[in-house]
Formats: sequence, C-alpha cells, structure tokens
Amino acid sequence: MTQHNELDRIDLKILATLQDDGRITNQALSERVGLSPSPCLQRVRRLEKLGVIKGYSCHIDLERVAQTITVFVSVSLSSHEKGAFGAFEAAVADIPELVECHKVSGQFDYLLRFVCSDIGTYTAISDHLLATGPEGLNLSSHVVLQATKESKGVALERLVRQ
Repeated sequence: MTQHNELDRIDLKILATLQDDGRITNQALSERVGLSPSPCLQRVRRLEKLGVIKGYSCHIDLERVAQTITVFVSVSLSSHEKGAFGAFEAAVADIPELVECHKVSGQFDYLLRFVCSDIGTYTAISDHLLATGPEGLNLSSHVVLQATKESKGVALERLVRQ
C-alpha cells in the first residue's frame, strides 16, 4: 500500500488529469503537469506499479446505448455475525447488474447500486436475493428518476493536504 506522503504535487496533477481524461497522450499530459515527456511517463508507470492507478476505463452514456434503470438499495441484515456478512457478500458477488456494493455504517449495513435493463429484471434479482440470501435480509429499493450529477472522479486537491 502506498503511503500518502509518497505522492507529491506533480503526482496529484497527473492523477487529476488522468482521472479527467484517461486517453490523454503522454505528450499532452507532460505539458499539462509541467514535466518533459520522459519523466512524466516514468511517474505514470511508478503510480501504476504502486497500485495508485488501478486501471483505465471509459465512461459510457448509457442513454445512447440502451434503456436502463438504476436502483439504489439499502440492505439490512438481521444478524450481525461475521458469517451473515460473508453470506450476503457471496450472494451478490456474481450479479452482473450489481455495479457497486458498499458496506456502510448507520441504519443499514450495505448500499448497493444496480443498473438493469428494466424494473422486471431488478425485481427478479431482488426476489432471488430475498429467497437465497442470508435469513433476515431486508432490502429497501430506491429507483433513480434522474441523475442530476454524475461522477467525474474525486477532487484530489481537496482531499490531500500537502
């Protein structure tokens, strides 16, 4: 695991730029962060090797590809024994429509985000989870009506104090 103090101001500029545009050329990246191309590429490779950069992906405008429905689901388990958490995590691990799963604190135990082709698909998934998941599983579903702000990454400069 990388220590936070291993990243300097230029590393953070590189990360912020790649987060915004993962397809930027090394030449353009080096110009944007104020380095020559060779040291810039060395830093990117170092960040990849350290596991700070986990990979590169593309943000797809799903409305242009298919009709979808997004559902956020809060999950509560009646038992808080370690086995119940493991059983739940195993039950959801291979659901392709589940795009995020977070174990959280507060009134419920997990927050999930599903992206499905339609409400019927989500209903079948939730029914299956209730039937096969750990005993005492409670799901509270929240259908997204409109996304008013989508992720463009995190504000690294506001998270890291130097």
